[in-house]
Amino acid sequence: MKRNKMVNMRIAIIILSGLCSFPAIAQDGPVGIAFVQAPEQGGGIATGATMDEAFDKATAQCMESGALAEDCIKTNWCFPAGWSVDIFLQHREGPHWHEVFCGLPSKAAAQATALHVCDRQKRDYLIECSPVQFYDEQGVAQMEN
Repeated sequence: MKRNKMVNMRIAIIILSGLCSFPAIAQDGPVGIAFVQAPEQGGGIATGATMDEAFDKATAQCMESGALAEDCIKTNWCFPAGWSVDIFLQHREGPHWHEVFCGLPSKAAAQATALHVCDRQKRDYLIECSPVQFYDEQGVAQMEN
């Protein structure tokens, strides 16, 4: 009986050693999504296995528009990413901005979110409100630019 326990223990150690030697593939599991905005300059959106990884990539994308890293403000992070929607809004007095919602369970939920956010009955001060992009669970843009 004692010999069987030793053999089983050795087999378990060999199996675990073998599993530990394979590198982890970050994209095998769920990914998160990060959004950054540089007012009046641009923005960035990226996915990653961690918040830091995704925000670093999104900030690099934001800087491609000419913004400095400190101009690229971290606005949203969702893990898992789910579906996302980026909505453009403009106040009747001129200021405009984006509102981003992520972590939504489906494309239909993202579309419904945009519809509700742009409800002119509730936000009568807006002269413009429309989704500018939807992203799927992997961060892939769904609308052609």
